[in-house]
Amino acid sequence: MSLLYDSIIALRDDSQVEGLSYFFKTGPGQYGEGDVFLGIRVPRTREVVKRVWRDCSFDDIGECIISPYHEMRLAALLTLVEIFHHAKKDIELQQRCVDYYLNHTLYINNWDLVDLSCYEILGNWLLDKDRQVLYELARHGKTMWEQRIAMVSCMTFVRHNQFDDCLAISDILLYHKEDLIHKAVGWLLREVGKHHEPTLVDYLSSRYRAMPRTTLRYAIEKFPPDIRKAYLNGTR
Repeated sequence: MSLLYDSIIALRDDSQVEGLSYFFKTGPGQYGEGDVFLGIRVPRTREVVKRVWRDCSFDDIGECIISPYHEMRLAALLTLVEIFHHAKKDIELQQRCVDYYLNHTLYINNWDLVDLSCYEILGNWLLDKDRQVLYELARHGKTMWEQRIAMVSCMTFVRHNQFDDCLAISDILLYHKEDLIHKAVGWLLREVGKHHEPTLVDYLSSRYRAMPRTTLRYAIEKFPPDIRKAYLNGTR
C-alpha cells in the first residue's frame, strides 16, 4: 500500500462513522447510498495530503480513488489538486491531472468530493481555454455528480468576473430533478451576485418565479430581507 493510503487508514475512527454516514445520506434511496466511511474529518484528511502529496505518484492516487472509503477518495482528489497547483508552468503535468480527473468521475460521487476538487482543477485549467467540456458534462453527464462538476467548476470563472458560462450552464441545469443540483446552481448564482449584483438581478428577472425554490433561496441569500421577501413572494 502507498504512503497516502496507509496514512489515511491510520486515522480511522469508528466513533465518527455513524455521524458521517448520516450527514452524507448513505441510506437506501439517498444520494450517497452505499458509501462507506472511515470516520475521518476533512481537516485531518487535508493534513495528511499536505504532508505526503510530494511523494505520491498517479498510481498511488489510483489506489485511493477506487477505494470504497469516502475519505480515501477525497484524499486522492486533494492530492491531485496539490499536484496540479504545484505543477505551475508544467503544462503537460497539469494536462495529465485534468485528463485523470475527467477519466475518474465515476469515483467523484458525492457533493464534497465534487466541490473540493472540480474548480481547483477543471476551473483553473479552463480559465483561458475553451469550456465545451463543461457543457458536455452539464447536458450529457452520466450522473448528477458530473453535472454538478460542470456547475461548480464555474466558480473559478466567477471569481475572475467571467459570468457568461456560469449563467449558461445554470440555464441548462435550472430545472434539474435533483435538489443537490438546485443547491449548486443557486450557490453559483449567489457567487455571481457577490461579484456583480446587477448581473444576478438581470438573470433572475425573467426566471425567478419559475425556478426551483431551493435555487432561488440560495441565489438571493445575500440580498436584504425585504428584497428576499419580494422575490419569494413573486412581487419583485
